[in-house]
Amino acid sequence: MSKWNMIVDVAKCMNCANCFLVTKDEHVGNDFPGYAAPQPLHGHRWVDLRRVERGSHPVVDASSMPVMCNHCDNAPCMRAGPAGAVHKREDGIVVIDPVKAKGRREIVASCPYGAIFWNEELNLPQKWIFDAHLLDIGWKRTRIEQSCATGALRSLKVDDEEMKKIAARDGLEVLRPELNTKPRVWYRNLHLMNKCFVAGTVVSQSGGGEECLAGVKVAVAKGGKIVGEAVSDVFGEFKIDGLEPDSGAHALTMEWKTKRVSRDIMVSDSQYVGVTAL
Repeated sequence: MSKWNMIVDVAKCMNCANCFLVTKDEHVGNDFPGYAAPQPLHGHRWVDLRRVERGSHPVVDASSMPVMCNHCDNAPCMRAGPAGAVHKREDGIVVIDPVKAKGRREIVASCPYGAIFWNEELNLPQKWIFDAHLLDIGWKRTRIEQSCATGALRSLKVDDEEMKKIAARDGLEVLRPELNTKPRVWYRNLHLMNKCFVAGTVVSQSGGGEECLAGVKVAVAKGGKIVGEAVSDVFGEFKIDGLEPDSGAHALTMEWKTKRVSRDIMVSDSQYVGVTAL
């Protein structure tokens, strides 16, 4: 059976907050019986833009990603409330019943992603409903996908086997896989949020000056195994991403023509290793 999934490409997210705003536009002051009661104007972030800055001068990058209800197949919120307070539809969408879930604040605390919010006025837990009320009347895409100018969001309805193939092909990951909640929101380029990088510059010295070196092969290895590679650009700069934070001692190697330089580095967080002359 086909089920809804959402793919988020972190590399394409520009932190414009359109997804957050259209969710507000859809739900603030609007009641959708059976799906969701009105969202309050302030305090709720059903689609929450989270931001991470990595590195330090002179190499710094900033990335953002939307975090929302993951519509988990093994959803903790379904176990937190009484029967029927939270239910999962056949198409994979998880809905908090706006009547049966009244007064059940424990449902908010059950979400490990912080995606459920408490409506104090209505005494009700609430979250993003994957625009189920729109999909049920024939919409082919969610509003947040339609609002995304960079194509960072993609909603698709496929069976689980097809989704597994897509995830393997495109290198998709889920948030906090160790929890085994089996989310239906997938992330591409998640390393921009939870991994670190090593960057540097390579030059040659001649005639009393320095010249940027392009085409230098750079590798980072741990325990003799290469864990990242790059080639310096026309400015002599390189960046090796996707390294595990706090992973300790590594060997950094740079090769150009007949020259080879190797040095030990400690990988704790994203770092610039400086200028190396070959």
